Amino acid sequence: MKKTIVKSIICTFISLSLLISNFNSVFALNFDDDDNLYSEVFDTSSSTDESVLKDEFTELLMDLFSKRNSAILSGNCEQLKSFYNLDKKVSLYAYENEVKKINYLKNWCEKQSVNFNNIDAIIKVRKVREREPNLFGITCNVSSEFDYTYTTNPDEHNKFKLGTSHYLHLLKDGDKYIITKEWYTDPFSDSLDLENINSDKIKEYILSRKAEEITLDERTQNAIDYAHKFCGLCDETDYIFKYNKDYTNFNPAGGDCANFASQILYEGGRFKKNKTWNYLGKDGSKAWVNAQAFKNYMVNSGRASYIAKGTYEQIYKDAYNLRPGDFVAYEKGGKIVHVSTVTGLDSKGYPLVTCHNTDRLLVPYDLGWSNSNIKFHLIDVHY
Repeated sequence: MKKTIVKSIICTFISLSLLISNFNSVFALNFDDDDNLYSEVFDTSSSTDESVLKDEFTELLMDLFSKRNSAILSGNCEQLKSFYNLDKKVSLYAYENEVKKINYLKNWCEKQSVNFNNIDAIIKVRKVREREPNLFGITCNVSSEFDYTYTTNPDEHNKFKLGTSHYLHLLKDGDKYIITKEWYTDPFSDSLDLENINSDKIKEYILSRKAEEITLDERTQNAIDYAHKFCGLCDETDYIFKYNKDYTNFNPAGGDCANFASQILYEGGRFKKNKTWNYLGKDGSKAWVNAQAFKNYMVNSGRASYIAKGTYEQIYKDAYNLRPGDFVAYEKGGKIVHVSTVTGLDSKGYPLVTCHNTDRLLVPYDLGWSNSNIKFHLIDVHY
């Protein structure tokens, strides 16, 4: 790859037109430093050109995600059309999918009575190769930080982070670049078909709440600290986009949420392992790594107990009884499919969760899980 070609990437990106084929939650990236997960996608041999391309494509992708985030903030779906070739079926589908996301976020903000003020993105390009002339394959991780305020308290800012992992193809097409393929983990994939929530009563109740002063014991505080450090979205440079290497990352095998929730309780909360709940070598017991089994074990062992169970409209008041160190299990189709640990409360006392796949740091517990077919299991952990 000649340097002149690299420079032309930046010049031509000003007129970027994007064609996105979006397959949600298909490609889960390993946050470890080794790149074995990508061995089937890229020749892992290094080159001086790749280092240069990483820097150049980081600039390109920063601009791309900045424009996407602007569309979320404005709620203006029309401005997204310039990113797509709507004459192509796959591109039209991708556009319609993004519109669904924006409408979902608008609906959630209305229900919650909040406004998004800003969205910042941090991008780490992991691999970039020219697959064929003018076609580049890229893998990257993105950390998006959302700033929101309640309508009645515009000066009290709350922040949360979402992590997404992307694999995409960028094709040079004349004087512009087109994204011809993109796989990524989508934190809203379970809520794109959300019906409008009857939000007046919910909104009134949320706005009536006030954050309480909470003092955490040492075990619970250590659990929270561990969760924030190894969630993959830590503010510390040494830990961003990384998990604890002492444990296997089970995302490629179907999900790492229960494994991470177990780590939080063991490494931070000092819960003792036993024959049922255990991790040894590079694998854990079913109760350690499986969301359904983890929830059942915690409740049946007496290490935790129920606060409430039901749809969002049935449990949203009970959720205010959650405290840092507790967890939320999410049921879909009669089965627990995900668990998240409560690690904070926002300015209205709304529970915030931290988890793996997709990675979340201090995210409102129902964001991305609001469909009517989702049931919430609110679990009090006995530290």
